[in-house]
Amino acid sequence: MTIKARKVGSSTVLTVPSSIETAPEYEVYEGQDGQIIYTPKTPNPFLDSKFVATHDFSQKEAFSGHMVGHEVPEDD
Repeated sequence: MTIKARKVGSSTVLTVPSSIETAPEYEVYEGQDGQIIYTPKTPNPFLDSKFVATHDFSQKEAFSGHMVGHEVPEDD
């Protein structure tokens, strides 16, 4: 499918074919070689107090038990 950019006032418009489902709002980025990338805008869950209050963000260490190699803390 090919579309053409067209001028509307001082803006350039790209028509979205009706066969493509759209979101209400998009973030737009310029990619390599002139690519135009539209990504549906989504809320950041880490800025949502309800989301943060209901999730545990503590991290469990991947390794436990005896240290091996050079992990022994140095004396100050």
